[in-house]
Amino acid sequence: MGAVLRLGPMLRHVSETTAAVWVETDAPCAVTVTAGDLTARADTFTVHGHHYALCEVEGLRPGQALEYGVLLDDAPVWPEPDSPHPPSVLRALDHEAPQRLLFGSCRTPTDHSPTAVMRYGVDMLRAHALRLAADRRDADTGAAPAEPTALLLIGDQVYADEIQSPMRAYLAERRARTPDGGVRPPDDEVVFFDEYAELYRQAWSDPDIRWLLSTVPTLMLFDDHDIRDDWNTSGTWRREIERNRWWRPRVTSGLGSYWVYQHLGNLSPGARAGDPVWRALTAGGGDGGAVLDDFAWRAHSEPDSYVWSHRHDFGRSRVLMVDTRCGRDVADDRARSMLGGPGSRWLDASMTGDVDHLVLASTLPFLLPSGIHYLEAWNEAVCAGAWGERMRGLGEKLRQEMDLEHWPAFGRSFSAVSETVREVAAGGRGAPPASVLFLGGDVHFSYLARAAPRGRGAAASGTVIAQLVCSPVCNWLPPTMRRMMWVAARAVTGLLCRTMARLAGVRAPALRWSLDKGPWYDNALATLTLDGRAASVRWEHSPVVPAALRTVPGLSTRPRVRELATRRLTP
Repeated sequence: MGAVLRLGPMLRHVSETTAAVWVETDAPCAVTVTAGDLTARADTFTVHGHHYALCEVEGLRPGQALEYGVLLDDAPVWPEPDSPHPPSVLRALDHEAPQRLLFGSCRTPTDHSPTAVMRYGVDMLRAHALRLAADRRDADTGAAPAEPTALLLIGDQVYADEIQSPMRAYLAERRARTPDGGVRPPDDEVVFFDEYAELYRQAWSDPDIRWLLSTVPTLMLFDDHDIRDDWNTSGTWRREIERNRWWRPRVTSGLGSYWVYQHLGNLSPGARAGDPVWRALTAGGGDGGAVLDDFAWRAHSEPDSYVWSHRHDFGRSRVLMVDTRCGRDVADDRARSMLGGPGSRWLDASMTGDVDHLVLASTLPFLLPSGIHYLEAWNEAVCAGAWGERMRGLGEKLRQEMDLEHWPAFGRSFSAVSETVREVAAGGRGAPPASVLFLGGDVHFSYLARAAPRGRGAAASGTVIAQLVCSPVCNWLPPTMRRMMWVAARAVTGLLCRTMARLAGVRAPALRWSLDKGPWYDNALATLTLDGRAASVRWEHSPVVPAALRTVPGLSTRPRVRELATRRLTP
């Protein structure tokens, strides 16, 4: 029997003329992607006994859409026989067309049963897949649907520390037969590369999710749960976690698997050719597990050694996917950096005008509700000694227990980016864009905040500044946490926390902002549409059916997608 697909195909980086297709197979083989008269072929490379390939289809025309198939050693494996889904399609970018960017974060895979829906809500990635499949079928007899240009998954694609029952069963079975080398891993957390590989397989093997990822170009960023909750919160957190014997294999496996399953597909052909990890893994010579492990450990222990952020151009708009986790510099509470030196320089060089829209996607919202913003800024100041040495320990305890580790908890980084936004909007880095938009997730509620430079002397170029948050895709907050977030978003909470921050020496930020819509606590997926200088955003959710109807067989298989809110961002 020949090789079979273990995971994929996944459509990843797409340009006007190229499209990358990623696969995982169960054995070494040659992978071929055919699309019309175009063919791309690549041999698999091996990491810790797992086999992967990335095929680059070249020769596409801007906007061209072609159905494609995948062969392993010349045997067809995709599309699968009797698949209920429409054919998977490669669609090259058309920079002249409107750009529709889906985005969201925080997805826990479920079986979509009524019990799972009660606990986690409707999986909006699956709901969108079902709707897109129906739209494509309808297009055979009517108008073509408005296809998404790309899907931006901005954090917590997998939960390595909050696993579901199938993953628990896998860990128990694997660890019963495989020695752990004295590592003594937690029973309910993923630690080793094999376990991460299975975690990704379970997250992306749902037939509807698998089809969606095969036919919509996808770009990804990690957040903490891709590795572990509160990853790189502070120097104290790092020192405490490193006391565990299982931490080194955990972070090594987490970062190594992230590079293979998520980051590799983010890279353009040029960036991939220049990536030292790609060159080493595809140079031949057997299993590349040791190579990937060495890279991952260095990326963790020397964050300046690798930049995980990546840039993409959609028409005349620029999208910056910004790493806010691995590149952090948290060694000194008095000189913390969200991005580290190389990451900060990369972002500063990438934030220019002469574009229609400048979009910064980071897993963590840049502009939080004011109460949360000032609480985190206050906490950072206290941890740095603003209220004396005795308060630093209490500040650190609050930081870890309350997850106070977003942008405002890295005040120097927040101020630097804010000032750069002011400069871009004022025309100091080229012609001002129509908008500077921050995309974010992580917080498990969604909202729109509008911002402007602070002060009478601030330039008024007409550039719109806004924060768009869409979270979660499938993992909604329990009622108690919703009530806490509701209180945190109130104006009186913001005033109280602002007063505390000022007493700790925190200066007013260069931007002022307020919530325009939200917060909403539904599972959601958002669409940012960029059409010339115009920009709009739409959030969609799937209302959970009334309790009396949840027992109807098959009711959860076709979730309804409904508009949650729509806003025009620019004139």
